[in-house]
Amino acid sequence: MKKRRVVDTNILIRLLTKDDPEQYQKVYALFQQEDIFLIETVLLETELVLRYSYQFEKHKIIQAFRQLLSLPNVFVENPQLMNNALDWAEQGLDFPDALHLAKSQTESIFLTFDQRFIKKSQGIGDCEVKLP
Repeated sequence: MKKRRVVDTNILIRLLTKDDPEQYQKVYALFQQEDIFLIETVLLETELVLRYSYQFEKHKIIQAFRQLLSLPNVFVENPQLMNNALDWAEQGLDFPDALHLAKSQTESIFLTFDQRFIKKSQGIGDCEVKLP
C-alpha cells in the first residue's frame, strides 16, 4: 500500500500562491504523483498565512481549500468536519472559529470572550457558543 505524504504549511503556500516558481514546480509534481494527507492544523495555519501575509480574500481561500480537498489524492483527518468548517466560514465565521466550532460539535458549549464569534455562530451546529 502506497503511503500518503503529510505536507507542511509552506508546501501548501507554494502550491496556492506560486510565489517561488522552482518550489511550485516541485510541489505541483508532488501533488500529481503522490497521495497527500492534510492535517487540520496545517490547513488552519495556511489560512492564516494566506489571509495575513498574502492578503488573500476569505472567499478565495475557501475556494482554494475546496478545490484542494476535491482532488482524488488529497485526504484530511475528517472530511465532514472540514466541510462544515468551510460551510460555516462561508456563512460568516472566521475560518479558525469555524474549525474550532466544527471540532466541538460533540460538546454542548464552547466558551469564548469573542463577541463576534458568539453572534455569528448563533444557529450554526449543535454546540452553543457563549461567554463563560
